[in-house]
Amino acid sequence: MKKKRLIMMLAAVAAASAAIAQGNGQAGITEATQLVTGYFDPGTKLIYAIGAVIGLVGGIKVYQKFSSGDPDTSKTASSWFGACIFLIVAATILRSFFL
Repeated sequence: MKKKRLIMMLAAVAAASAAIAQGNGQAGITEATQLVTGYFDPGTKLIYAIGAVIGLVGGIKVYQKFSSGDPDTSKTASSWFGACIFLIVAATILRSFFL
């Protein structure tokens, strides 16, 4: 009988502490939104830098293929520069969508 009473007391204390800890959560949501939006500027700049590096590497690869006389140069150029353009456009769209 004492064990049941102890368990009931612990359950009541746990329920009371959970009820006290509840809030509307607006402050937490606002803080999380501010933190996430604070990461978009550096993230966008990072994606632009990655796109620039991919463009340079792609340009070097295309030049090497063109210099060696490979007939597959246009396909390589379109794939590398398409990846570069995709990164830049995706970063811009994500930035405009979330901010």
